[in-house]
Amino acid sequence: MDQKPKVIQQPAAQSGIFKIGGHTPVHRLGFGAMRLTGKGIWGEPEDPAECIAVLRRAVDLGINLIDTADSYGPFVSERLIAQALHPYPKGVVIATKAGLQRPGPDQWEPDGRPEYLRERCEGSLRRLKLDRIELFQLHRIDAKVPLEDQIGILVALQNEGKIRHIGLSEVSVEQIRTVQRLTPIAPCKINTTSSNDAPRMCSNTAHKKASVSSHGFHLRLERWPTLTVCWHPPLDSLGPHPARSRWRGCSRNRRSYCQFLEHRRWSTSKATPSQPCLIRMTA
Repeated sequence: MDQKPKVIQQPAAQSGIFKIGGHTPVHRLGFGAMRLTGKGIWGEPEDPAECIAVLRRAVDLGINLIDTADSYGPFVSERLIAQALHPYPKGVVIATKAGLQRPGPDQWEPDGRPEYLRERCEGSLRRLKLDRIELFQLHRIDAKVPLEDQIGILVALQNEGKIRHIGLSEVSVEQIRTVQRLTPIAPCKINTTSSNDAPRMCSNTAHKKASVSSHGFHLRLERWPTLTVCWHPPLDSLGPHPARSRWRGCSRNRRSYCQFLEHRRWSTSKATPSQPCLIRMTA
C-alpha cells in the first residue's frame, strides 16, 4: 500500500498573513533573532550549531519573518542567519535594524549620523548576502542628530534600491507622526515582555486597544495599521506542559521557540484580518 507523503506542519501559518508596507506578505508570527549571540547580546553564542538548527527549524515551522539588527553581537546574529538560511527559501523575509553603537555587553548608544547608518546598512547587505533589505528599521531615534537627517539617509538608501521598506523601532506616537510627514513608513516596533505591559501601552497611546489572551496579548491599532508588536509569552500564560520548565529563563534556551510552536496551539481569535497587527516572538 502506497504511503501518503509526509505533510510538514507549519503552525506559524495559522497566525494569518500580514503585508509589510502593504506589499510584502509574512506570517503574523515571526522570529526575533537578538539572542543568537553571547551573554549581554555580545560576541559569539556558546553553541553556534544550536542557533543554526533553531533558525532552520523555525523556517520549517512556517516562520517567514526573521528580525535582527547589526548591533546584535554586533554582527553575529546577521552572520548566523545567512549561514543557516542562505540561499533563503522563497518567501522568507529578513528584517534588520541600524542606529545603535555597542561599546560592550548590555551597552547600547544611539547613533543616527547619516554616514553611520549608510555604513551599517551596506554592511548588513554583505553579512546577510542580500541585494536588498526588505525591511530596514531605524533602531533608535538619536536625539543628537536632526530627525530629518536620519530619515533622509534611509530614504536615499531606499531610492538606491538597497532597502525596500523603512521601519522604526521604540518610538512614540508623536515620533511616528513626525516621520510620516517625511516619508511613508512600514512597521513600528514596540517591545513587550508580558501582558502587564498592555495597560501601560494603552494609556500612553490613545489610538491603541489591547486585549489579553492566554498566549500573551495582541495589540490592535486603529490609526496606524502597520504596527509591529514584539511579543514574548509570559511564563504564567503557558499553563501546565511537560516542557514548561524549559521556559524558565527561556532567553537562554533558544529551542523554546520551536517547542512553543510544536506543542502549543496557536489561536488567531484575537488577530483577525481586520486587525492587521504583526506578532513577533522575541528571543
